[in-house]
Amino acid sequence: MQRIAFALASVLLVATNAAAELRVGTGSADITPTEPVPMWGYGDRHAMLSIGTLDPLRATAIVIAAGEEKLAIVGLDVGRAPSEASLERIRERIRAEGGITSSIIAGSHTHHGPVVELADEPGQGRGKFAAAIRYGKHLEEGIVAAILAADAALRPARIATGATTLEGFNRNRHSKIDPVPVDRTLAVLRCDDAETGKPLALLVNFAAHPTSIPAETLKFSADYVGALRATVAEEWGGQAVFMQGASGDLSTDRRGHGDHVAFGKALGRQAVALAKGLEPKPSPEAKLVVREERFGFESRVDFRNPLIVTAYGMAFFPELVNAFVAEYAAGIRPRLTVAVLDESIALVGASGEFFCQHAIRLRDRARVDQVFFCGYANGYHQYFPTIEAAAEGGYGADPQVAPAALGAGEQLMNTALTWIYQLRGKLP
Repeated sequence: MQRIAFALASVLLVATNAAAELRVGTGSADITPTEPVPMWGYGDRHAMLSIGTLDPLRATAIVIAAGEEKLAIVGLDVGRAPSEASLERIRERIRAEGGITSSIIAGSHTHHGPVVELADEPGQGRGKFAAAIRYGKHLEEGIVAAILAADAALRPARIATGATTLEGFNRNRHSKIDPVPVDRTLAVLRCDDAETGKPLALLVNFAAHPTSIPAETLKFSADYVGALRATVAEEWGGQAVFMQGASGDLSTDRRGHGDHVAFGKALGRQAVALAKGLEPKPSPEAKLVVREERFGFESRVDFRNPLIVTAYGMAFFPELVNAFVAEYAAGIRPRLTVAVLDESIALVGASGEFFCQHAIRLRDRARVDQVFFCGYANGYHQYFPTIEAAAEGGYGADPQVAPAALGAGEQLMNTALTWIYQLRGKLP
């Protein structure tokens, strides 16, 4: 049977006023759990509870406004984006309280964050993981607070984008075939106050799994992202928002850098150097266009089979697996979000762990000044390997953790590419 993706919902929002002014604001909030909860990222932890904090977890937000349209870009020190129900509540609140109609809310993919999937439902945490369910509300409040703070701080801004190629910061952890694909692109979006020239925000986009801390350490940490943000604040002055790239098959390469703190500082210094070399310019005819849809793919795993569900429950823990099974009951339904700013900057958010060649190929074909690919965004639907990676097999490419139909990643990236051209008026 041919496996075909279909669009489930569509949102298209446009700000086209020629006199529209580009405005940017930033906000942040502490989202560190205050109670012991299960930790996300390593199956062999099962439902073991956290025992403290190495460094705080944060939600950091940038709101970009052009005319009446507003886009919130949020980086979270958690393993993934919020659950589907949680995301809907967050979006309803920022729409009602801030008039923010679009958002890309993404996890950094730290493996030392809390489990966020559990819910007050039978078999999904009710009666057993009350603290984790309470944390879900705390996370929502923090995300909303960060976004609304950014919205309240909106001010006229100038922006610039840039990218550089970094050697020795990441590596492919999956493929054994030469040449091994690696996305070495570090990209930034620099935002300055148009009136004072002072730094406002730096969007940092890079692809590398934040798995620098041993799994046995049951303490929360932003991993290298926390040190990166601190370095940007200290050496540049604006707020950094980190958006993880297509890192499904990429890990950090810390040889020559040291632990996660040293690595984060080194990457932060690279981002600052790149930002300082840019010249932000006014956006005389600010234009922001956003499109989002959910898609449906057949699953390569039969989640209706109780034996399969039981096996997953033993590998992780039953309540977590039940939450995934409930979401996948109608198939694998990833969300794709594409925003185009001033017809020259594209932000692509996708709800899963995409292999790096997806982002590399999209960037090569898009023909814009800069593409920011944001993985783990607006949901989570596990791995999206390339077709050739699926043929090679291995963790991240096999159906057990990549349940979406073969070729799903390519279909989503082709759709993203088409939207980028359409939103720029290059295609009907």
